[in-house]
Amino acid sequence: MKIYSFSPFGYEGALVNVEVDLRRGIPAVDIVGLADSAVKESRERMQAAIRNCGFDFPPERVLISLSPADLKKEGAGFDLPIALSVLAANAKKNGEGDFIQEPVLVMGELELSGKIRPIRGVNAAVSTAAACGIGICIVPEQNADEAREVSGVQVYGADSLENAVRALKDISIYKKSGGKSEEETSVPKGCSQVDGVLFQQDLEGFEFADIKGQYKLIRALEIAACGGHNLLALGAPGCGKTMAIQKFPAINPAMNMEEAHSVTRIWSIAGLIKPSQPLIRLPPFRIPHQTASIEGICGGGVNCRPGEISLAHNGVLFLDEAAEFRSSVLQMLRVPLENGNISLCRAGRTTTYPAKFQLFMAVNPCPCGNFGSKTKICLCSAKSVEQYWKKFSAPLLDRIDLRVFVDNEEADLNKEGQAREELKTTAEIREKIASGVKFMMRRQNMKNAKLDPEGIANFCIQEDASKGVLNAAINRYGFSPRLTSSCIKVARTIADLDHSEKIRPVHMRESVEYHKLCCNMVPELA
Repeated sequence: MKIYSFSPFGYEGALVNVEVDLRRGIPAVDIVGLADSAVKESRERMQAAIRNCGFDFPPERVLISLSPADLKKEGAGFDLPIALSVLAANAKKNGEGDFIQEPVLVMGELELSGKIRPIRGVNAAVSTAAACGIGICIVPEQNADEAREVSGVQVYGADSLENAVRALKDISIYKKSGGKSEEETSVPKGCSQVDGVLFQQDLEGFEFADIKGQYKLIRALEIAACGGHNLLALGAPGCGKTMAIQKFPAINPAMNMEEAHSVTRIWSIAGLIKPSQPLIRLPPFRIPHQTASIEGICGGGVNCRPGEISLAHNGVLFLDEAAEFRSSVLQMLRVPLENGNISLCRAGRTTTYPAKFQLFMAVNPCPCGNFGSKTKICLCSAKSVEQYWKKFSAPLLDRIDLRVFVDNEEADLNKEGQAREELKTTAEIREKIASGVKFMMRRQNMKNAKLDPEGIANFCIQEDASKGVLNAAINRYGFSPRLTSSCIKVARTIADLDHSEKIRPVHMRESVEYHKLCCNMVPELA
């Protein structure tokens, strides 16, 4: 029998083989294999736990080897595998009992009483073990449901050292991993189904009918939810742009199983998995504070923990008051927006986190917020407005597919104070998005925002008149090649919402309207 544990580092991590040798000499416990302080302290915790659970601790000198030797071992998750390895070695030496012969992954932190505490990174550890052919795992009971979301692995959730020892002796007590298929979990907890597409279950505060006016912003959110596009909402303070964007999770379709497992692994590494939600099916929606550092956004630290862009993987990263973020933070977003991942290098080690996120930004038109207002006076100088917009470089704005100017004074009301159009409810928007997503997925297995040049050529078929609309916009507004591609992809999404096989002129005109704002770094539509 081989006992393995897991050393978390970045997205990948590594399996660690735990070996124990009992030899003659003065009783002592030695740990070799580049262990950090938390792992070295496990000597005292596991000795106390073994004795307090009624087991005999070997009277010989105990040598514990953690291999590979050149990999730094960190965290308290090595307590339980070390304790079980010691007990197995002692039982083998004394000829007591038989243990299962298959390799086993073991993780858990021990209390002095022998109780097992939960740890982070269990989903990532079990996924790595399954990929390496290890089919049996012993994990803390609180982490068991998280581990069972990995297919093809037998998982035992132990709450104490005694139960973990029992699991090592009797393979029949293991429960097979759920590894639930997509059909079995078609409507998971917290989700509701609309025309075959999953959404977040209705919650208080996510009703779009509560927003008075701002139809253009709501329409942009509808397009963003269907096609996975990035969005910039520009408007004066208090116009409702933040409130509308924060309702976006209600209309954002749920992830498929492959996306859900990828997000769950990242959140497990970060220690954010809740026992009530072992598998994350709803797209993340992250709102970092304006004081966030580069490390907080892109990830880093000693163990290369995931940052906000990776925690928002397959979801949304919302930067409210985006101009208040540091310029270095904003410019750092360009590479992951383009590549869909981010590589972190620390102390000679490299890890790559996935970071396929939608970027939403809410920003004022100037430092005081009154630039372009019909009723208020802007006190900002031309130079201060220019400096304000320099934070958003042209390469970053080129990667924003939808730019919306949100008018504070015109809340789309008529003279009687009634809305000019009938208010759209969240349910109506979901039905529209669900039909658009199904139409899009019948043609391709990805969202329009992720199409490469070949995909644009194959799937974004334009009518001759729509090509003329696009060429006129390129000449007038100076669209870059990247912005031109973005314009075509947004038009494709608008066409999908209309169930149109080809991009018509009306679709292209609407797309151009969403792209011409900020072309000259100032809000020309104000």
